[in-house]
Amino acid sequence: MARDLKYFMRDREEQIITVPGPATFVDENGEVIELEVRVLSNAEIQKINNNYRKRSIATDKKGQPYIANGEVVYKTEKDSAKAARHIIAEALVYPNLKDEEMMEFYKCVDFTDMPQLVFSRADEYAQVTRAVFTALGLIDGVPDEAVIGEIKN
Repeated sequence: MARDLKYFMRDREEQIITVPGPATFVDENGEVIELEVRVLSNAEIQKINNNYRKRSIATDKKGQPYIANGEVVYKTEKDSAKAARHIIAEALVYPNLKDEEMMEFYKCVDFTDMPQLVFSRADEYAQVTRAVFTALGLIDGVPDEAVIGEIKN
């Protein structure tokens, strides 16, 4: 019996998910502003994470490389916080954290700093991070109305 592979051939259409923003961001009617999150592919997320990973030869205090089992030992350093901010800035469609006018308003030159500047309160930043990472499937959570809004295609 031949198995049909069409089930694994997905449409490559970009998916945008709406999520409620922090309660501190309201429109002129007092309604909480909804954020729009672009669902990033695993490859995009991996590429961002790899950009904040640095691998180098591990050395002792004299600068001599460590050797174990006849091979040089490497150390890996990661800036996970900056990678997370980059993922958030890349995924958010609204607000667009890479917008030049917005970056100028916050006097920011690196868009990866924008999530912390726009969502400057700890509770705001935590809510946005949780909502974006849930939408991207990076953290577990059952999507409900409090976390994930409707899906736009």
